[in-house]
Amino acid sequence: MAPLPGAELVQTPLQLYRYLLRCCRQLPAKGIQEHYKHAVRQSFRVHSDEDNPERIQQIIKRAIEDADWIMNKLPFLLRKGVPVPARDLTGACPPPHL
Repeated sequence: MAPLPGAELVQTPLQLYRYLLRCCRQLPAKGIQEHYKHAVRQSFRVHSDEDNPERIQQIIKRAIEDADWIMNKLPFLLRKGVPVPARDLTGACPPPHL
């Protein structure tokens, strides 16, 4: 599953939020979609007071990279039956190297 087009156009937190929710809708199962929607909302709440423009751009860049990883690897891992802890997919720790 390829990342959604338009990631290169994301410049603001609101654009990132919308992009990530569109990515969630592309995931294979409703439960997984809901999990990631919740993770996106939580992350936005945690970072809502961020006002440093450099830090905001860092967060945007990392979030898009993480979303791309999930969009590319999650369907593969699910097909192979590899157990993937939710914390690995929400950015709490780096994704496993395959």
